[in-house]
Amino acid sequence: MNKANRRKFIGTAAVLSLGTMASAMPLTNTKDNYPVVHHVFFWLKNPNSTADRDQLIAGLKKLSKIPTVRKIHVGITASTEKRDVIDSSWSVSELMFFSDLEGQATYQTHPIHLEFIKNCSHLWEKVVVYDIIEA
Repeated sequence: MNKANRRKFIGTAAVLSLGTMASAMPLTNTKDNYPVVHHVFFWLKNPNSTADRDQLIAGLKKLSKIPTVRKIHVGITASTEKRDVIDSSWSVSELMFFSDLEGQATYQTHPIHLEFIKNCSHLWEKVVVYDIIEA
């Protein structure tokens, strides 16, 4: 291998190893750092109703239109390993991220949120909310 090819090989190997290291690093310092988290779990009145579940999911996804909601993730229980520490009794979950507590407070009284409650509250029998701020 001549010197030019060797330098190119070493350079390529260095770039590849840096890329591998970067992809393995935790994402704690990303530009999307939203320190306020609002996590809600819903138990449906009719947990076997796909129509009720889908209606709730559609309603939750509309909440992303509220300007202070920075990110939203709507999901259902995952079919993961059954363990004593896992609660999969709920039906639908909504995870929201906010830049600050004021943004979360604005969300609570926003007309889109109030409309969601009006249109979807008949679907659930229980709701549990976890509000979290970065430590």
